[in-house]
Amino acid sequence: MSRGSDSGDRVDAPDERARQGGTRAWLRWLPGAFLGGGLALGFALLFSGGMRAVVGWLLLLGLGQLVAPLTGIAVLVHALRRRRLSAPMALALGASLVGLWPGLWTFGVLQIAFPASLDTTRPAATVRLPSNETLRVVFGGDALRTNRHAFTPDQRWAYDMVIEPALHGSARLEDYGCHGTPVVAPVSSRVRSAVDGLPDALPGAPSNDTENPLGNNVVLELETGTFLVLAHLAPGSVRVREGETVREGQVVGACGNSGNTSEPHIHIHHQRQDPTGRPVNVSEGLPLYFRDHDGPPMPEGGYEESGDSITATGAVVTHRGAAGGEGRPPRDEKSTEQ
Repeated sequence: MSRGSDSGDRVDAPDERARQGGTRAWLRWLPGAFLGGGLALGFALLFSGGMRAVVGWLLLLGLGQLVAPLTGIAVLVHALRRRRLSAPMALALGASLVGLWPGLWTFGVLQIAFPASLDTTRPAATVRLPSNETLRVVFGGDALRTNRHAFTPDQRWAYDMVIEPALHGSARLEDYGCHGTPVVAPVSSRVRSAVDGLPDALPGAPSNDTENPLGNNVVLELETGTFLVLAHLAPGSVRVREGETVREGQVVGACGNSGNTSEPHIHIHHQRQDPTGRPVNVSEGLPLYFRDHDGPPMPEGGYEESGDSITATGAVVTHRGAAGGEGRPPRDEKSTEQ
C-alpha cells in the first residue's frame, strides 16, 4: 500500500506541474489582455456617440493615468530583472505605451477634440451674448486650436470671454475689465440652480479649484430640456434663485473669478444633462451659437504667447439687440434651435 501510494504520487506529479505551468502561462497574458481590451472598449465607446462616448472618454483617462503607467513600470522592472522580454510582457508593454496617450490628454499633450460633430449633435441652442459689453473670445469654436474646452465632453462647445484689459497676469481683480460687470441671461428660461458665496480666487495664475470648478454659477433650463451654464460669477452677485423665471437680457450676476479659473471671465456652455449635483465632464456637451451681435454665430477664440506676455487674438463681439431686461418672455418666442 505504501509503495503503491508513493508510485502513484510520482506518476501524478508531472501532470500536476504541467497544469500549474499552464495556469502560470495563462496568467502571464492577463495584464496585457486586460489593458488592451480596456483600451479597445474605451476607444469603441468614445466614437459611439452620446453618453457612451462620455463613458469611453472617462475609461480611457482612468486607464491612461493609472493602469497603463503601473503596468509599464512593472513590465520594465520584470524585464530588467530577468534580462529578457517574453511575449506576454511585450504585449503588456505595448498596451501600456498606447494607454499612455489618453493619460497625457489632461496635461495638454497630444490632445484630441472630443469626437462629437456639429452636424449630428442635437439640439443646438442659439441665444444672445451673456453681456452687453464688448467681449473678446479667448476660447470658443469647434476646434482645439481655438477652444481648449473642446477636449472635454460637457464643455465641447464652451466659451470663455473676457473684457479687456485682460490676459496681463496681474494679481489684482480690479485690473481686469471683466471683473464686476453684469452677466445677463442669454435667453428667457427657468433657473434650474444658482450658487453663490464662493470666494474669488487671486488672478494671474490657475486656482486649480477642483472641488468647486464652476465657482458661483447660474444654470438655466431651456425649452428643449437642456441646460445653459454661466460660471465663475463674483461672490454676492447672483440675483436669481432656483425655480425663478428670467427674461432674456435680465442681469443674473456679475463676472468674477470664483472656481477653477485664472482670471475674471465669463464662461458659458450648453449641455444635455442637468449639471446640478453632477460632476463636471460627466455630461454631453451641445452646440451653442449666438445671435443679435456683430460676429459669426460661433465666434472663435485664440491667443498668442511671446515670452511672458499673452495677446488675445480671438473674435471681438458686441450685442446689438436690446441691452436691458426687456427681452422676450419664455412663451413669446423660442430662443433655442433643434
